[in-house]
Amino acid sequence: MLHPAAEPPLLDHRAAPVPRYGEAALADLLPAAVAGHAIPGLPATGLVLPPADRVCVFLVDGMGWEQLRAHPDEAPFLTSLLATSTAGSGAPLTAGFPSTTATSLTSVGTGRPSGEHGLAGYRVAVPGRGVLMNQLRWQPHTDPERWQPYPTVFQLAHAAGVATCQVSSPDFEHTVLTRVALSGGTFLGRASGEERVDLAAERLAAADRTLVYTYYSDLDFAGHKFGVDSDAWRGQLMIVDRLARRLAEALPPRAVLYVTADHGMIDVAPQDRIDFDEDWELRAGVALLGGEARARHVYAVPGAAADVHAVWREVVGDRMWVATRQQAIDAGWFGPRVDERVVDRLGDVIAVAATDDVAIIATAAEPRDSTMVGLHGSLAASELLVPLLEVRT
Repeated sequence: MLHPAAEPPLLDHRAAPVPRYGEAALADLLPAAVAGHAIPGLPATGLVLPPADRVCVFLVDGMGWEQLRAHPDEAPFLTSLLATSTAGSGAPLTAGFPSTTATSLTSVGTGRPSGEHGLAGYRVAVPGRGVLMNQLRWQPHTDPERWQPYPTVFQLAHAAGVATCQVSSPDFEHTVLTRVALSGGTFLGRASGEERVDLAAERLAAADRTLVYTYYSDLDFAGHKFGVDSDAWRGQLMIVDRLARRLAEALPPRAVLYVTADHGMIDVAPQDRIDFDEDWELRAGVALLGGEARARHVYAVPGAAADVHAVWREVVGDRMWVATRQQAIDAGWFGPRVDERVVDRLGDVIAVAATDDVAIIATAAEPRDSTMVGLHGSLAASELLVPLLEVRT
């Protein structure tokens, strides 16, 4: 007698891993790193890092913990530092949620989770306007100080007399994301990675108490375009490894270098992608589709939120954690607290990839993003876990 195959069980959103806010998340890095400088107004953190007079953070966009550990031949120097991660525990940090650049950079810069700083996804709804805002490009424009009102750690450090500097691509100097997430002290633009790390070391030595941040984005670009299983990505990781070694070897006395990332990444095959624009069930009752392929904010038409939640649970709930807005808030996905001004930016339904073989693309609305090979944003370990490697002098 033949028996029908059992339906795969639906996932419980309460079983999703929650970022380690307050103890080992990206938002804890800068408050812990400069805790010895007696800077007023720093956000509280339970992360304890040994003090140093001179602190440098080298953030590599897209260099997840799992990807780094899987490529020791391409990154021998960084691999040699794995045991130093997170104050010598040998463990990773978690990014916040969503595990995406705009969210993570703002968490690093402000020392706060996305539920507080408010950049809670790649694309989120602007309350009352019925449109999505791309928070990397800040389109459509929204008043920056109202959207993200908290001071950055760089601003607080600069006000307390710490020589503070960001060294990055000149392209980022005047972006709104830099303004709300990373401003404070001096911005110095340099085109090449070598110029950036050399200047970062120079600025680190320029005063008795310093805080320097530098950034490299080409690894993330290669992952999106070619995938983390590509020669292009591996070649970029080799470049990152050389840059990190170069910076470590140039550290002045009484300094610490932290090498970290904003998120990891995973390749999702074409057959594992669901096209929202071609799926009538997922589209039913949806006014706006925000977020990105591995972490979707779903905004329902008025009165349809419960039905949208039920349908998304039925269609993708065996491979994604599907939660209502309030369930996601209660689960702590966006941090221990979600500010009132942030609540309505979050989707009525939030769908987060739990497995490696799912992404919800939108080929009509998001044609460029839908062609990306490497993706991120979810609470899965491949995207959520990032290194916190350390070199001290």
